Amino acid sequence: MTDRILAFDGVENFRDFGDYPTASGARLAKGLLLRSAHHYRATDADLERFEALDVAVIVDLRRKSERVQQPNRLPEGFRGRIFENHDETQGEAPHVTFLRTTDLTEHSVRGFMIETYQGLAFEDRHIDLFSNYFRSLADCDGPVLIHCAAGKDRTGLLAALTHRLLGVHPDDVMADYLLTNQAARLDERTPGITEVIAKTYGRTPSQSAVRAFLGVEPEFLDAAFDAIEARHGSLDSYLETDLGVDAKLRGQIADRLLQ
Repeated sequence: MTDRILAFDGVENFRDFGDYPTASGARLAKGLLLRSAHHYRATDADLERFEALDVAVIVDLRRKSERVQQPNRLPEGFRGRIFENHDETQGEAPHVTFLRTTDLTEHSVRGFMIETYQGLAFEDRHIDLFSNYFRSLADCDGPVLIHCAAGKDRTGLLAALTHRLLGVHPDDVMADYLLTNQAARLDERTPGITEVIAKTYGRTPSQSAVRAFLGVEPEFLDAAFDAIEARHGSLDSYLETDLGVDAKLRGQIADRLLQ
């Protein structure tokens, strides 16, 4: 699994989420499905590494306010398509509101994360971006990169949806999702983030609360899929009804990504 992590200096959680076996006996192509956190702190060396990947499409899952605060740094003259959602007023991101207004206990963090995941699949901007992403998988020529701020929640759900669509085994779906905890250097970054939260919000959360906030847990992803099935009856119904991934588009995606 660690071979999937791509070494970047200023971009966290950059990895390949292809190259998994599927129920059909085929395998996801390697090098075409990429995921990461934002690229605001990309170094010059990172720009060279990124250019070498020859990315054709970037799907930026962040809110407008997040993009304005931390604009991506990309190679000069980048010619790939970039999908962003612009139908949003500038406002405080929910995780910032949570950090500012709650007790920051481990229990409250987990409750916030589960509640967040229960709604991720249904937010209008996510439906727009997820739909564009799946269409891009079918028709673009080259790798597709999906990312949000930390590359773990919005990005993690979209990667998992891709895996489920293409028949990746549930154990591999979850293992790829949980790899964030290593790829994002959770153990290394927790003390520093704890200090930043304490200085910014005037309260010092426990290390376990910060780990729950920075990392991912099986219950979070399960909450998203449970909510999808509760609302639509099945994942296939959600993909077709909300995202427009019908049988024809499924076939086109499989033709391009399965080997």
